[in-house]
Amino acid sequence: MLSSEKAKSEMVTQLVRLARKEHLSYDEFGYICQQARKKLKLRKPKREQRLPQLLTSEELGRFFQAVREGGRVEHEIILKLLFFTAVRVGELVKIEVNDVDLAACKIFVDQGKGSKDRYLLFPQTFSLVLRAHLAAHPKQMYLFETQRCGPYTVRRVQQIVQRYRETAGLSASVHPHLFRHQMLTFLTGQKLSDAQIQLLSGHASKKSLEVYQHLSLDAVDAAYQQAVRFIDL
Repeated sequence: MLSSEKAKSEMVTQLVRLARKEHLSYDEFGYICQQARKKLKLRKPKREQRLPQLLTSEELGRFFQAVREGGRVEHEIILKLLFFTAVRVGELVKIEVNDVDLAACKIFVDQGKGSKDRYLLFPQTFSLVLRAHLAAHPKQMYLFETQRCGPYTVRRVQQIVQRYRETAGLSASVHPHLFRHQMLTFLTGQKLSDAQIQLLSGHASKKSLEVYQHLSLDAVDAAYQQAVRFIDL
């Protein structure tokens, strides 16, 4: 059994070399690293909690302008859905067609972070966009699929975001999770309560469980739909 930190470091180096040799994908390499950390009992250093650096309204507008001008309609739908729903990108890529309720403007998230099921809300005006997208891809199992007829990976969505950040000429850091921060911050500014936002975002804490007992998605829907009317992308 490896005991010294030096030996553990060398083992990690060997894993990296092996991954490169075998041409592992980003997700495959991530899984191997996760298992290696468990076996070697390595712990990630605690990261300093920092407030997310949000985009200004002008920067957000430039980003989505670059997306529109790129001509890839599916990319625009993916990125706007990330923003409108504040969904985690790992949850987004797993959404199936049957999870989408166009009439109710909501999406079911099966076993999201923390193994929790929940619903996402999206603007009523976006329902027509999703309806057209689904009609154009009647054989898809997942809401978004690549040309290889499989779901997008988290890494692929990250690459798409970076492409449009560069096209828009933004120096600020832009990543899929940023859109989640942007929307939740926006909803806070629109006076939605902490309890309402937590229900929409999927956050959970023992301290707030009592607050949620009298809330339902229907109670939040009206406030959400009213708030997103002020968004122009």
